[in-house]
Amino acid sequence: MKNKILIPLLILGALGAFFSFTYGGNDNGDDSRKVLVMETVMKAIKEGHYSPRDINDSFSDRVYHKILDELDYEKKFFTKQDIAQLSKYEFQIDDEINSGSIEFYDKLNGLFTKRLDDAENYYKEALQTPFNFNENDSIQLNGDKIDYAADDNDLKTRWREYMKYRVLAKYVDLKKAQDSKKSDGKTASTEKPKTDAELEAQAREDIRKNQEYYFKRLHKIKESDRFAIFINAITNSEDPHTDYFPPKDQERFDETMSGTFFGIGAQLREDAGKIKIEQIITGSPCWKQGELKAGDEIMKVAQGPAEPVDVQGYDIDDVVQLIRGKKGTEVRLTVKQVSGSTKVIPIIRGAVMLDAVFAKSAIISSKSGPIGYIYLPEFYSDFQHINGRRCSEDVAKEVIKLKAAGVKGIILDLRNNGGGSLSDVVDMAGIFVGPGPVVQVKSSDAAPMTLRDDKSELYDGPMAVMVNQNSASASEIMAAALQDYKRAVIVGTTTYGKGTVQKVIPLDEFVDPITRMRMQSGSTASSGDGSTTAANSLGALKITVQKFYRINGGSTQLKGVTPDIYLPDAYQYVDEGERHDKAALKWDEIAPANYKPVSNPVNVAELAGLSNSRVAPNPTFQLVTESAQRLKKMEEDNNYSLNLNTYEKQLDDANATNKKLEELQKKTTPLEFTNPKEDMKTIDLDSTSIAKNKEWLTNLKKDIYISETVNIVDDMTKQSMNVNSGKVAY
Repeated sequence: MKNKILIPLLILGALGAFFSFTYGGNDNGDDSRKVLVMETVMKAIKEGHYSPRDINDSFSDRVYHKILDELDYEKKFFTKQDIAQLSKYEFQIDDEINSGSIEFYDKLNGLFTKRLDDAENYYKEALQTPFNFNENDSIQLNGDKIDYAADDNDLKTRWREYMKYRVLAKYVDLKKAQDSKKSDGKTASTEKPKTDAELEAQAREDIRKNQEYYFKRLHKIKESDRFAIFINAITNSEDPHTDYFPPKDQERFDETMSGTFFGIGAQLREDAGKIKIEQIITGSPCWKQGELKAGDEIMKVAQGPAEPVDVQGYDIDDVVQLIRGKKGTEVRLTVKQVSGSTKVIPIIRGAVMLDAVFAKSAIISSKSGPIGYIYLPEFYSDFQHINGRRCSEDVAKEVIKLKAAGVKGIILDLRNNGGGSLSDVVDMAGIFVGPGPVVQVKSSDAAPMTLRDDKSELYDGPMAVMVNQNSASASEIMAAALQDYKRAVIVGTTTYGKGTVQKVIPLDEFVDPITRMRMQSGSTASSGDGSTTAANSLGALKITVQKFYRINGGSTQLKGVTPDIYLPDAYQYVDEGERHDKAALKWDEIAPANYKPVSNPVNVAELAGLSNSRVAPNPTFQLVTESAQRLKKMEEDNNYSLNLNTYEKQLDDANATNKKLEELQKKTTPLEFTNPKEDMKTIDLDSTSIAKNKEWLTNLKKDIYISETVNIVDDMTKQSMNVNSGKVAY
């Protein structure tokens, strides 16, 4: 779900994401290992991918441009001279893949490493002298609209322009903050306001520190990490969802799917280079231990009685990896407490449940009576444990709570839900439609297979499903099934359009037996948690193996799910979704499954008309539309003035709509949100849980999309569909 909007003040975020992998093997520049990874990945794709592409010049061209965009979309590292050296490989990468060569990668990596050093010198030089904000120059931040720098001098000029832009933005922020502090009367009588020159100097110093930290992180990236990204440029050219996972990334993927990991249960934050405790997760190991507090600074991390590692100056991700480890093992944190004292706190690692991932519900007051609201951020399923949590079971429990509360309708919120477990979608759909087909799944070499649920429905009353452009995959299966059955009204914007199924396969399985024996007899490397991981493991591949289809025969691939009732969205015109990726698989359709829509569907046309009569004159939704148009213009242009007066005017114009929208969104709806009584025991565990719940309910009151969906469900209750309590047992 990537887009190319470059929000002002974004700190090279795309490049930072590029270097987010951790490689599990030895960082010894072993070309034979790299070739083995590449060959094994391609073998796995050839044998297992739903629709493997021909490895030809067209494929080579796609990989070439994808890796350049990933590395240098904003064109602040490579010059035209560099690209001239690389361009000869544009149509040769396919030949290298077939012959087991990594010549292009080596050339690319060498050039980028050099340019990283050059860029660091350029930014430092640019920040040494004051900037003149009275000149009529500008900067283009849309990488698609600029060419690579002509030479080193041109590249140096580009970095100076970029640093000037960053400093200008910071200078304006500092000046506004000072003016605001003065107007609010918060400036001490003895405090002398800073001059414009002093504010400019402070802005340069702040940006220097920011860039220094950023380049420090980039220099810590191992060469093998960049190779992992090169492999992903190849896999993502097959399709956007086929990804190479080095060993550590596979572990992170499993944690994301399950919502569970083994650690201590403390959320960390970075504060001026220090790693501090942001929050203690209720019920976690450190919550039970009781000594670690929010605000404590982590100084050292030790694996039990082993020598502690001084983590001052470490990246937050590195500290997290040291703290996490096997269940039942001990980690000792040396912390500087808020009081200033230093203390060693021993904590036994255990399961940490990421409760923000799990389904939860609320009861909304409305004109027709109580309405149930279920929030589902992911289709999670703990595949690693027999009794692990599954979203289908959790949603069923929430439905039972809401029915016990006598709700007149239910809203299922799938906005920004990127998908997850396919089996849980099938089970969850059955909660609302009962026995019957839910989705069709097709492998490349087999006839379509229909997945169905055989349990009785749990709830058959009025229902709405909320979606947006970031509702993908499993969310689209769910919304499509309920739409095809005419069981629920779908509310929001057109969904993402991911109609493919992936599975994760260990790459070691594709290695011939002799090579595998050599790998298994290799050395081991410490994982930092007192355990060891096979240093020679090749990792895993998340590979597209199937496409899924609606029960009406159409695919959600590319087209997504079109809502029955459309609500304006600030990102409705942004370049988002599967349909905007050139490597995405195509849309098609198959024969429909044998299914029967509900006998008493709601009148969607009437509901849409009633909704539009409320939405059209609503000032908040009008501003949302204005904001969407501005974001679209920003995506297409992204040209910013480096003249102070012009920049401030551009900024004020850009912020005007947002400020109005923020003010309107601060106003709460007349709706009241309460928790199911069954949840109060867990919520009242401690002050942190109480505060988090209060914040969640407050945010729900400010959500105009929920407010309008409640109105839609109220309208549904006036039509022929009525709540039927159904069977509570499930």
